[in-house]
Amino acid sequence: MEAKEYIESGILELYVYGLLSETENEEVNAMAKNNPEINDEIIAIEKAIVALSSSFSPFHSVANYEKIKSKLELKHAKVIELEPTRNWSQYIGWAAAILLLAGIGYQYNQLEQTNTQVVNAEVVKAKMEKDLNALELKNKASETNLAVVRDANNTVVALGGQAVAPQSSAKVYWNKETKVVYVDATGLPEPPEGMVYQVWSLKLNPLTPTSIGLLDNFKLNDQKMFAVDNATDAEAFGITLEPKGGSLTPTMEQLYTLGKV
Repeated sequence: MEAKEYIESGILELYVYGLLSETENEEVNAMAKNNPEINDEIIAIEKAIVALSSSFSPFHSVANYEKIKSKLELKHAKVIELEPTRNWSQYIGWAAAILLLAGIGYQYNQLEQTNTQVVNAEVVKAKMEKDLNALELKNKASETNLAVVRDANNTVVALGGQAVAPQSSAKVYWNKETKVVYVDATGLPEPPEGMVYQVWSLKLNPLTPTSIGLLDNFKLNDQKMFAVDNATDAEAFGITLEPKGGSLTPTMEQLYTLGKV
C-alpha cells in the first residue's frame, strides 16, 4: 500500500487516538519509521488535536496549556518504537513445571536405588544367616565326631577293603556299654546313583548278619561320620553296597569292607 493510500485509510487517526491493537500499533510504527510522509502526517494529526483541544479548554491558564502543548509536541516529535510485551509469568510457569518434574524424577530414581539397596542387603543378610547356620551345624558335627574319636570307652574296629573294592576302608566306633555305633566312611568311594551303603553287625558262628543302618546322604555328609543303630554282641562289622532303601540280607558280591571286633 502506498503512503497516500495508507494516510487516507484513516488508520493514522485511530493510531493517534490510541484505538488500535498492539499489532496494528507496531505496524504503524514500522511504516512511520520507514516513510517520512507518514511520520509527518502523524505529527500533523497530533497538532490538530492539540489545537482543537485548546479551543475547548477555557478553564486552563495559558501558561499551563502551553506547557501541556509543549509536552505533547515533544512527545510525538519522533515516533517511538514499542517492544512487544513478553508474558514472563508463562515462561516462569513452564520453568517451574520442568523443575518440578525433574525433582520428582530425581526423587523417584533415589527411591528406586534405595529400594534396590534394601533388597540387596536383605539377600546378603539371608545368605550370611544361611552360611552361619551351616557353619554352626558343621561345628557341632565336628565336635560330636571328635568326641566319638576321643572317647576311651569306644572300641575301634578297622574295616579293610574286600575283593569288589580292595582300596576301600572304614572304621567303626562301638561303645559296648551304651551299644552306640558310629561309622567313619571317609575311605569309601561315593556310591553310584540309586545305590546306598548298608552297615551290618555280624555273628560269625554261624554267620548271622543284622542290619544296623544305611549311610544315607553320603554326598552331603562332608565329614563322612555316620551314626547308625545300636549293636549288641557283635563279633564283626561289614559294609555292603545295596539298592536304595537297603536289603534284608547283605549282597556278598558287593561286600566293600569287613573287620573283626
